[in-house]
Order: sequence, then C-alpha cells, then structure tokens
Amino acid sequence: MTKHNQLVERLAPWIAVAALVIIWEATVRVFDVPSFIFPSALETAQALVTYSGPIAMHSWQTFWTTLIGFGLGVAVGLVLGFIIGSSRFLYNACYPLLVGFNAIPKVAFVPILVVWFGIGSVPAILTAFLICFFPIVVNVATGLATLEPEMEDVLRVLGARRMDVLLKVGLPRSLPYFFASLKVAITLAFVGTVVSETVASNQGIGYLMMSAGSQMRMGLVFAGLLVISAMAMVMYELFAQLEKRMTAWAHRGQGR
Repeated sequence: MTKHNQLVERLAPWIAVAALVIIWEATVRVFDVPSFIFPSALETAQALVTYSGPIAMHSWQTFWTTLIGFGLGVAVGLVLGFIIGSSRFLYNACYPLLVGFNAIPKVAFVPILVVWFGIGSVPAILTAFLICFFPIVVNVATGLATLEPEMEDVLRVLGARRMDVLLKVGLPRSLPYFFASLKVAITLAFVGTVVSETVASNQGIGYLMMSAGSQMRMGLVFAGLLVISAMAMVMYELFAQLEKRMTAWAHRGQGR
C-alpha cells in the first residue's frame, strides 16, 4: 500500500464528517428549515460555544455515570459469560433467558429503578449496566462454548482438567470475542445513561437535552447529540486500539 493510499485511509473519517456537515448545512439553507425544527450545523456549533460551560458540566456527569455502569457490565458480563460458557447445560439453559431479558426495552426499567433508588445517578448507572452487559455475556460464553472438541480432547489426553482447558485455552481464545463486545457495549452504555437521564435525572446530557427541547432551543439539543456521539466514538476507538494490541495474534494475515 502506497503512502498516498495510507493517508487517504487515515483521512477518510474526517472527509466523511466534513461531507456530512456540508450536506447538513446546505439542506437547511436550501429548504429554509426553521431552526426550532432542525438547526443548521452553524447554529449547532454556535450553541456548543455559547453553552460550553453547562455542556461540559453535564457531559462529565454523563461520562462518569456511563463508565461506572459500563464497568459493572464488564465485571458481571465476564463472570457470567465464563460460568455459562463453561457448561453446555448452562449455555443451553440460560441463553434463551438472556435473549428474552435483552428483548425488554431498557427504558421500561427506568420507572422501576426510580421507585427503588430515587431520581439521580443510580438509575442511570444501572440502566447503562443493564443495556451493556448482554453483548459481553454472549460473546464470552460463545467463545468458551465453541472451543474445538478436538483441541479439548488432546488437552484431556495430556492430563489437563476441565478448568485448565477453560483458563489456559478457552479464555485466551475468547479474548477477540470479549474485546469486540466491549466496543459494542460502551456505545450501548451511553444510550442507557442518556435514556435514564431524560426520564429520571436532574443532571447529565440527557437532562440538558430534555430541558432545551422543552424550551425549543434545538441548537442546544443537537449540540448535546454531537457531544454524546463524540464521547462514544472516542471510547469506541480506545477499545478498538486496545483490541488490536491485545488480540493481534487473532488477526494475523488480515492486513492489506
């Protein structure tokens, strides 16, 4: 691959963002869309600057709330995934229950969490946890449950116990599944936090967007959306880089 092609690939995301902003601004101007319905990119940028203080404060609240919920999701998902994936019986028994639980809209849990814990950060943390732990459980359990029988038979012949097989072969083999699930889970965690903040909180980006929407300040609403997207993309890229470093052995031969 030439240096020119490498440069183009690196700039591709920024080119796409620039094109999207141009289309966004042009669409609003050409069709003369009122700002209280759909603000332009320039109006949204102005809102980001004008309300930078409140946006930063509420963004920090959303960020750390999401990270706590995500951390709980990783811990519970990893342990539960290991337990389920270590037994064919548990895998077959629990997988349908997990799918059924995941099918429940997490916003339906928010009123219950408010009754139990009151309005504030706790419902947001738990909503982020509830929405993000499922992909982690499924990926870790699948990585362990799909361990090749031939490999397990060879290890058993060599004297390895079931636990040795899981810890020394199963878990390393599940790492690509695990890190792939982290990238999905962190974006879902932000969704869970913001959903809860719009219903049961007096701080956070979700609360800020609801307050701005009720006052028809749509520029601020879209500024909040951009901030959420930016935080999620940064965390996604962080885990993508971590995945490359930790599981490079699983992607050998896939470079172009």
